Amino acid sequence: MDITMTAIVKEPMEQTRIEGDTPTLRLFSLLEVIAGKDEFFSLQSLVEETGLPKPTLHRMLQQLETAGIIQRDGDDRHYSSGVRLRNLAEKLLLNSTTHSARHAVLTQLKEEVGESCNLTALSGGEIIYVDRVETEAPLRFYLHPGSRVPVHCSATGKLFLANMSPSQRRRLLKNVPLTQYTEKTIIDFDKLDDELDLVKANGYAIDNEEFLPGLFCVAVLVPSERGRSNLGIAIQAPIMRLKPEQALHFLPALQRAAAALAKIEAESWAEAM
Repeated sequence: MDITMTAIVKEPMEQTRIEGDTPTLRLFSLLEVIAGKDEFFSLQSLVEETGLPKPTLHRMLQQLETAGIIQRDGDDRHYSSGVRLRNLAEKLLLNSTTHSARHAVLTQLKEEVGESCNLTALSGGEIIYVDRVETEAPLRFYLHPGSRVPVHCSATGKLFLANMSPSQRRRLLKNVPLTQYTEKTIIDFDKLDDELDLVKANGYAIDNEEFLPGLFCVAVLVPSERGRSNLGIAIQAPIMRLKPEQALHFLPALQRAAAALAKIEAESWAEAM
C-alpha cells in the first residue's frame, strides 16, 4: 500500500506595522492595534502580529498597563482595554466633531415620528446614550446623553449582541449580570440567544417594557463601511402611545435616519484619511 505524507504548511501571518518617529508615536500605533481587537490578546499574539521583539513589546505593554490604558484579564497572561481607554472612547463619542450633523438627523427623525429618538453605542457591557432628542409630549421618559442602560434588555443592546460572534457574545454576557428589571426582562441565556437570533434575522430590535415598565423602544443599527457597527439609532415612547404592532410603521423612517448617519460617519472617515 502506498502512503503519501502531505505536509501542512501554515501561511505566515501578515504583520501589522508599528510605525512612528518617536517612542510615543510607536506606543500610539500599538494602541491602535489593541483598540481594534474584540477579544483578549496576549504578549505572544502581539509579537506574531507586529513582528516587534518580545522584550520591546513587553515594555510597551507594561507602560500601557501602568497608565490604566490596558489591563490584565483571565489567566493574567492576557490583556484587554482598560478603564482609561474606555473612558477616552466614550468621551470621543459624546464630543465628536460630527455631533452637530448627527444631532440634526435625530431632530429630523423626532419631527417625523413625534417621539424621543436616541443614538447609542456599546461601551464595555453597557449601552451609552451618545445623543438624544426629546419629544415635546408631556408624558415621556427622560434619559440624557451619557446615560447608561443594560445591554441585555435594551433594543440597541440586543442589536449589538446579535451582531457579535458567538464567542464574543458569551464572553461579554458572562461578565454582565442579567438583572431582572421587569417581568418581561429575559434573563435565561438560551431564551436570550433565541431572541438575538430573531433580531439578527429581522434587522431590528424592540424593547417591550423589558428595562422600564411602560417604556417601548424600536431600534436599528447604523450601517458601517468599516466592519461591525457600534452605533444604533432608536425611537422610544410610552407604551400607551407606541404599541409593538405600530412600531414597524416607524422602521422606514429609522432606516432612512440610519443611512443618513452612516453617510456622515463615512464622510468623516474619508476626511480623516
